[in-house]
Amino acid sequence: QVQLVESGGGLVQAGGSLMLSCAASARTFSTYAMAWFRRAPGKEREFVAAISRKGRSTLYADSVKGRFTISRDNANNTVHLHMNSLKPEDTAVYYCAADPDSPRALMNPKHQYHYWGQGTQVTVFL
Repeated sequence: QVQLVESGGGLVQAGGSLMLSCAASARTFSTYAMAWFRRAPGKEREFVAAISRKGRSTLYADSVKGRFTISRDNANNTVHLHMNSLKPEDTAVYYCAADPDSPRALMNPKHQYHYWGQGTQVTVFL
């Protein structure tokens, strides 16, 4: 069982930056691929970014490429999402996810992740 707790959400003006963090309870954190998803009001949940077990591979949604960076700290069981040049359309609840099948997760943004956090709200205003 893996428990995930997101933090770092909040209000930010368009063009600004925000960093989300996800703390994982798993003692074997480094064996999980980690990812961020988001759900905007009235929309389905969508993939944002993923990172492999050791952080050597990453995958991004086209909508965030060049603006968002996913990173992980296996020593501290955390994964981060650095968000720059934020836009109002980035407004959503952001969820952290974990899955043991790292190769499949990093090949497919539609991969079904096994564990999920509760989410943190990000609101971008003009």
